[in-house]
Amino acid sequence: MLIASLAALAILAYIVASALLARPLLGRRDTQPRLPLAIATVAVLAHAGVLLGAHRGALDLHFFAALSLVAGVVSALTLVVNLARPVAALGVIVFPLTALLLAIDAYAAPATAPEPMDWQIKLHVSVALLAFGVLSIAAALAILLALQERALRHRQFGALLRSLPPLTLTETLLFRLIAAGFVLLSLTLLTGILFVDNLFAQHLAHKTVLSILAWIVFGVLLVGRRARGWRGRRAVNLTLAGMAILLLAFFGSKFVLELVLHRIG
Repeated sequence: MLIASLAALAILAYIVASALLARPLLGRRDTQPRLPLAIATVAVLAHAGVLLGAHRGALDLHFFAALSLVAGVVSALTLVVNLARPVAALGVIVFPLTALLLAIDAYAAPATAPEPMDWQIKLHVSVALLAFGVLSIAAALAILLALQERALRHRQFGALLRSLPPLTLTETLLFRLIAAGFVLLSLTLLTGILFVDNLFAQHLAHKTVLSILAWIVFGVLLVGRRARGWRGRRAVNLTLAGMAILLLAFFGSKFVLELVLHRIG
């Protein structure tokens, strides 16, 4: 009952926070970002309580539990990003999706139990979660950057454009996030090499290949930015392509194994 109540509180808080953050985008009276971000903080804390209670305080990496966990991490990182550089529109993308994934895990997904892990694997998974979270926010920011550039090109100086930081600041934040995510993804691959014993027995071979491919995409983007000043549509496309590959690496196999082949555990 407590877990269900915490989940309901988190879902409601995520929705209210995203609705308040969306007001300026709809051309309505601006809401001070402190209030929706404070509500989102309550949502993240309640979400953490659900994850700790429902999954026995351990890392549960089954499909729906992992989606909820990653969504919670992304929402928490969204709050951190807004402390450094306010981009309230990120919450409009992240928080409703997090609410949906939490609702599925809390109320619709089958019950699962965390599998035992050594500390080395927990370290590997934790770094991977941070890498995925940071690059997910970069992908959301890339979408906002694309909308911002399109609005400027067509001289559509509406509420959306006014609610976002200047284009150069958005782009700078995007590449800082990609650089941080690239470092974390590099550490993910390194800890995987050091700590994972048998890639084929653990259904990790294709996950590793896809992760390396995503790492190459983000690395090429960073080199292109530094050497040739890549920006705009090319940066957006490469960011979204790298994120799509990473999404397949993290959740593609889980979807097939657990929801198609029904192999859980």
